[in-house]
Amino acid sequence: MSDRIEVDEQYYRMLEQLQAVDFVLCELNLYLDTHPDDAGAVQQYNQNVQERWRLAHEFESQYGPLMNLGHSYSACPWQWVDLPWPWQV
Repeated sequence: MSDRIEVDEQYYRMLEQLQAVDFVLCELNLYLDTHPDDAGAVQQYNQNVQERWRLAHEFESQYGPLMNLGHSYSACPWQWVDLPWPWQV
């Protein structure tokens, strides 16, 4: 018996977009650790941070919180029990 709630294709599409931006941010972070004066890379990093915030806000508005421990807002009732957690899909 499974209590797993089915989600639509947009859920997966949005998670994939978030993962792509997270990958770019991780790579830029590693690059900037060794090239801290690269203004273009810093600009790309900051643009991707803004894009991630936008995507995360859009995702959370539709499907609930992405992260716990104060990193994501939750409506009432508590939303962590409504959908599969992002790392479960």
